[in-house]
Amino acid sequence: MEGTGVVSGLAYAPVAWVRRPEPPSLTGPELPADEVETAMEQFRLAADAVVEGLEHRAAKSEGDASEVLKMTAGLARDKAWRKSVNRHIKSGVQPVNAVAKATEEFVNLFLKAGGLMAERVTDLRDIRDRVAARLEGRPEPGLPEPSEPVVLLADDLAPVDTAGLDPELFVALATELGGPTSHTAIIARQLGIPCVVAVGKMNLLEEGDVVLLDGGEGTLRLGADPEQAKALVKQDLERREKIAAWSGPARTKDGHAVQLLANVQDPAGAARAAQSEAEGVGLFRTELCFLGTATEPSIDNQAKQYRGVFEAFAGHKVVVRTLDSGSDKPVPFATLADEPNPSLGVRGIRTLRINDGLLSNQLDAIKQATEGVDVEAWVMCPMISTLPEARDVTRQIRARGLKAGIMVEVPSTALLIDQFMNEVDFVSIGTNDLTQYVMAADRLSANLADFTTPWQPAVLNLMARVAEAGARKGKPVGVCGEAAADPLMACVLVGMGMTSLSMAAGAISAVGAALSEVTLEQCQAAARAVISAFDDEQAQNTARAILNLS
Repeated sequence: MEGTGVVSGLAYAPVAWVRRPEPPSLTGPELPADEVETAMEQFRLAADAVVEGLEHRAAKSEGDASEVLKMTAGLARDKAWRKSVNRHIKSGVQPVNAVAKATEEFVNLFLKAGGLMAERVTDLRDIRDRVAARLEGRPEPGLPEPSEPVVLLADDLAPVDTAGLDPELFVALATELGGPTSHTAIIARQLGIPCVVAVGKMNLLEEGDVVLLDGGEGTLRLGADPEQAKALVKQDLERREKIAAWSGPARTKDGHAVQLLANVQDPAGAARAAQSEAEGVGLFRTELCFLGTATEPSIDNQAKQYRGVFEAFAGHKVVVRTLDSGSDKPVPFATLADEPNPSLGVRGIRTLRINDGLLSNQLDAIKQATEGVDVEAWVMCPMISTLPEARDVTRQIRARGLKAGIMVEVPSTALLIDQFMNEVDFVSIGTNDLTQYVMAADRLSANLADFTTPWQPAVLNLMARVAEAGARKGKPVGVCGEAAADPLMACVLVGMGMTSLSMAAGAISAVGAALSEVTLEQCQAAARAVISAFDDEQAQNTARAILNLS
C-alpha cells in the first residue's frame, strides 16, 4: 500500500486502529422549556472542561504539538460556535444534539472555505466528540491502549491523539487522509515517529495484521518476510541511535557551518527548546501567545511574553514573526469573521487593513522586551506580497533598532526577490504556505498530497532563486517551514545556500546528524540536480542517490 511518507524510519509490528465514536445524532427528544437554562450550563461546563484538558496537554507538550493543541482548544472556546450551540438549545434541542447540529454547520462553512479552514474539520469534529462525551458522562475518545508495540492506523488522527503518542508503544503511524503538512504529519515529525499519510486501500488491513511501514518510501507492506523485516528495522534503529548521539553545532562533513534554530511559540516552549542543540530561535510564533485573548493585549503584557522567550535564549539570535493571525489561526482581535476564502484573505500583515495599530504596538512590545536582555532580536513580517509593504514594515522595524526581515511565502515575493532583498536585512522562507500557493493545492487534501510536498520542482526552483538572491546581496536566507525538518531536504537547502534552518527542537538532531555525513559539494550537487527533476518523486530519489545518506 502506497502513500506519502512524511517521517522516515521503519517499523514492523501488528496494526491497531483508532476507532472514532459514532457522531452524536442531529436529532433527539425535544428539550422542555424549563430545562433550557440547565442544559446551557451543562454545555458550558462540558466545553470548558474540554478546553481545560487541551490546554493542560499543551502545557506539557512542546513545539508544534503544543501549538496544535492550543489552536484546537481555541475551537472549543470559540464564541461563534458556542453561540450556535446555545441557539439550538434555546429552540428546544437537547445539548448533545445541539453540539452536533452547530458543529455540522461550521464543518460545512469550513469545507466551503477550503484551504487552511478545511484542514480544521478533523479538529472541529474531535471537539464535538469530546464535548458530547462529557455531556453523556463518558470518557473522552482517545487512543487504544496496546500491551505491545503497534503501528497505529486511522482515517485521520485528531491533534490531541497525535500529541499524546508514546513512541515506545506506537512505533509508527499511518492515515488514509491528510497531507505532508497536516497536523498529524507535523507532530509525528516532532516526535520522530515514522509516518505515512494519504495511504490508499489501508482499510483492507485488520486489527492485528503485521505490517512493515517505511516512512521514507511511504509504504505499508503486508506479508513481509519476518526475518528480513526485523533486520531492516535493526539497521534503522542503529541510524536513530546515531541521531540521538549527535551534538551541535551543525557542520557538514567538510566543516561548512549551518545554523540550526528552533521554532517556538511561548516562554515555556522556548525554555524546553533551549535544552536542545538549537543555536537560537528561527521562528517565534507570537500569535500563539494570544489565541485565547478576546482583545489585543497591552504593550506591557505582550512584552512580558516576549521577554520570556528572549531570556531563554539570552546570548543568541531570536527571530520574531509578527502576528500571523487569520486563516487557521483565528486570533479574535485580528481576524475577520466569515471570510469566503480565509487562506487568501485578511491574514498575516494584511490584518493591518482592519487594525492599523497592531504592528506598531507589537514592535514597541518587542523593543521593550529586549531591554536589559542580551539577545540578538530579528523581526520578520508574514504574508508580504508587495514592495511597498516590505518597505513600510522594514522602516518601522528599523526605527526601533531591530533587524528587519520578511517571510517569503507568497509567490510574488519569490519572483521579485532581488528587489525585495534591496528593502530588507534578511528573509525566511515559509515552505508550507509557499508550496500551497505555488501548487494551488489545499495542503491537507489526501487527493493532492503529491502536490503539497516541497519536493515539487516548481517550489524547489523558487527556493533556489531566493537563496541565490541572498548570496548576491550578502543577506541571510533562512527556512522555517516543515521542509527544514526533513534531513534529506535540509541537505538540499544547504546546497542551495540557505544560511539557517529552523524547525521543531525535536527534529534538530536528525538534521544535524544528516549534515555531518555529507560534504557541502554533495549538497550543492543535489541542489543543482533537483531543480531539473521531472517531478517530486524524481527530485527526492535524485537527492537521495547523490547524498547517499544512511
